[in-house]
Amino acid sequence: MIDLYYWTTPNGHKITIFLEEAGLDYRIHPVNIGKGEQFAPEFLEIAPNNRIPAIVDRAPADGGQPLSLFESGAILEYLADKSGKFLPKSGRQRYRVLQWLYWQMGGLGPMAGQNHHFRNYAPKKIDYAVERYINETSRLYRVLDKQLDDNDFVAGDDYSIADMAIWPWIKPYEKQGQDLEDYPSLQRWFEQVGEREAVIRAYEKAEEINPQNNVEMTDEARKYLFGRQ
Repeated sequence: MIDLYYWTTPNGHKITIFLEEAGLDYRIHPVNIGKGEQFAPEFLEIAPNNRIPAIVDRAPADGGQPLSLFESGAILEYLADKSGKFLPKSGRQRYRVLQWLYWQMGGLGPMAGQNHHFRNYAPKKIDYAVERYINETSRLYRVLDKQLDDNDFVAGDDYSIADMAIWPWIKPYEKQGQDLEDYPSLQRWFEQVGEREAVIRAYEKAEEINPQNNVEMTDEARKYLFGRQ
């Protein structure tokens, strides 16, 4: 059994997509980041960076004590190795998948996240910041679009954890100031992945937990999301 500490953000969706795809048993523990639940001492024991997602594997492969992990990329890699799915065990293709997973973790996620913040949540509009992050998001979309010109999926012919990591960050493309018609290969891939039954189920779970699928941006939420250290 995997205990998943989760909220309805792109990083949270990555893990529910994987768990649904792999058919692993799991239970969700919602962590409402707009109410500061990520700062609860019991959550910080699992995720000291006070960010979701995090997991506790109650039955790790080594047979030892429950294993806790934070950081969505590390969780995806761990679950893929545990299940033997969506990541080759060795060889060149393993590293092709991992390079695109790390591309999302180090590039698309941070840049799109800043894009979301300055376009949609910042209390004061800063034109330079908005333009900066829209342009960098556009550059990353072009990189992905080019990669998908000759590949069915991000890392090649096979669906992998790279696709699961990237897709939830493309889904809110309109909030990032993007039009998928500008990226035809990316759009083809986006629609293809979005039709997968496991992806649909993962987002249905998000709807059950947070029907509005957002954080109400109250003063309290701003404090927890952007102000508290």
